Amino acid sequence: MIPPLMPTYARADLAFERGEGARLWSTDGRCFLDFGSGIATNALGHAHPHLVQAICQQAGRVMHVSNLYRIPEAERLAARHVEASFADSVFFCNSGAEANEGMVKAMRKTMAETGRPERWRIITFEGAFHGRTLAMLAATGNPKYLEGFGPKVDGFDQVPFGNMNAVRDAITPATAGIIVEPVQGEGGVRPASLQFLRDLRATCDEFGLLLGLDEVQIGMGRSGRLWAHEWAGIEPDVMSSAKGIGGGFPLGAILAKEHVAKHLKPGSHGTTFGGNPLACAAGNAVLDIILAPGFLARVDRVARHLWRSLLALKDRHGDLIEDVRGAGLLVGLKLREPATNTELQARALAEGLLTVAAGQNVLRLAPPLIITEAEADEAVDLLDRALARLRAALPEPVAAA
Repeated sequence: MIPPLMPTYARADLAFERGEGARLWSTDGRCFLDFGSGIATNALGHAHPHLVQAICQQAGRVMHVSNLYRIPEAERLAARHVEASFADSVFFCNSGAEANEGMVKAMRKTMAETGRPERWRIITFEGAFHGRTLAMLAATGNPKYLEGFGPKVDGFDQVPFGNMNAVRDAITPATAGIIVEPVQGEGGVRPASLQFLRDLRATCDEFGLLLGLDEVQIGMGRSGRLWAHEWAGIEPDVMSSAKGIGGGFPLGAILAKEHVAKHLKPGSHGTTFGGNPLACAAGNAVLDIILAPGFLARVDRVARHLWRSLLALKDRHGDLIEDVRGAGLLVGLKLREPATNTELQARALAEGLLTVAAGQNVLRLAPPLIITEAEADEAVDLLDRALARLRAALPEPVAAA
């Protein structure tokens, strides 16, 4: 018999009743170090006092009024994001998939409104993940996610990640733009090289295309800068954000330059819940912390410490770990077969460490941005023990590195 909660997830038999900082306590009393952060979402960890206070205070005033009226909390949050980024204007929504849908609409609408309606196709990349809506499944292009949902939504052309020759070959008179994740999270924690991002910007400028960045997972400080594309010294035309932008409260955003944003006029796009007072109170509280002097520098410092420790872990377990990759506090351990990410995830869980599996046999680490160097060391120690357990359980010797 089907359970009341629709079984769309293979959930672990684990439930949590409270959290604090980078730790979670389960309903049976166990304590876990959380290096999953709700899939890179709880940017400030659990029960951050400033975020909790902001949400509680706003909930006691007004939670939702709809976008039929001005929302001062949204206006303030948008102005702060504009001041801190490339963007001239912001649209708030509820999730990463919704932000990506809106980004595609904005790109197509810009072309139509500037006399180029034939330009509506978007180049995306193999290994991407842009969300679970029908259009974003097509943008993602993974057959596993598309199976059983009928004809694929047209308008997306996938090319190999990191291959500029393939990008240029895919451009046609119908191409409106390119969408790329600076770091592919679900697709295996694969970072785009900074030069690849620069080349994409230059190619869009050369062909009159729009560059869209999906920073749903790597954005909002996770790379050590507010937005990951800042490391490449480029600016997109439009960008999607979600996950960490609300610190765990559902919030997404489309950030855009004026030449894109001005074409989303009244009636062309909308949302019921997006940008409501409660969500934007959370978003403003997150920005209070992330934009505080020294916060992002500290994220970068702790991330570099974690990376050094993980590289040393790879040296000790080179028979199991093939690569350490990612950016900032979004790190992937690429495993060697027959070791699997799900087996290592289970053994890390047994040691008290929460992680997230990703594509290409990668174990993903995405801790809260507030972790300390000591907590990074603790996580590596727990992984060390989990890897030893995994090695002992493998049915045959692993090939030497």
